[in-house]
Amino acid sequence: MRFLPLIYPTAADWLACSQKRVLLFGMSGLGKTHVAAMLRGAGDWFHYSVDYRIGTRYMGELIADNFKREAMKVPLLRELLMSDSVCISSNITFDNLAPLSTYLGKPGDPARGGLPFAEYRKRQDQHRAAEIASLLDTPHFIERAGEIYGYPHFICDSGGSICEVVDPEDAADPVMQALARNLLMVWIEGSEAHTAELVRRFDRAPKPMYYQPDFLTAAWHDYRADTGLDEAAVDPDAFVRWTYARALAHRQPRYAAMARRWGVSVTADEVAGLRDAGDFAALVARAIDRAA
Repeated sequence: MRFLPLIYPTAADWLACSQKRVLLFGMSGLGKTHVAAMLRGAGDWFHYSVDYRIGTRYMGELIADNFKREAMKVPLLRELLMSDSVCISSNITFDNLAPLSTYLGKPGDPARGGLPFAEYRKRQDQHRAAEIASLLDTPHFIERAGEIYGYPHFICDSGGSICEVVDPEDAADPVMQALARNLLMVWIEGSEAHTAELVRRFDRAPKPMYYQPDFLTAAWHDYRADTGLDEAAVDPDAFVRWTYARALAHRQPRYAAMARRWGVSVTADEVAGLRDAGDFAALVARAIDRAA
């Protein structure tokens, strides 16, 4: 059962609409940002990046303060900071979200770049609050995009963790309500082959990510029970590698529920074949027909 009607009830409504508004969601690495950048390049789509909003509006000061904390350990930089002779800030962009992920960090051995688990959980909670706030800002940016900049169309590039900060099975979920009333929610669904490739890619370069609190607590407990390691002895990269495939499996049914209850779905293979905004419009039209 769908909790709210689609804002474009039919493919014809979507194609004829002069103000298209879409939110893309799904696992990181399947093309959300690529599609958003392609549409932005078409000239008449406003690109709203949730992760960029998190890293600037809501966590920018936390990120910069963390940089300053590290800089204060260096005598020369400490002296310059104390005399306001240098400015340290985050240079986060749509294409480079490293300052945000670096701040989020990984739990474990400090000598290997890890954070104490309590501090790690604190930063996870900060990210959760920031992500919810950034998602709820979406309707405001839809209005801004048209009123100030004159963009007729709007694409919201959500983070991979969107499914962790909403309850897609709750018809009264405030974030899902706000999003589905204002945009067409489109899941980019990966295959088992895509998942396996994402796991291989992550294994080569493990990155920080956000986890749903109960999932994270269970994963941390199970990993330490399996390895017999004290908190400070955990290899941060080994833990996030161990957790990644489990996190993807945890997210998959949540994404599916978001599409079933609140939106539509397309496949990552379909997305990979897109060449321009016209192809995207046609793909979404087919997805609406399938959902109907």
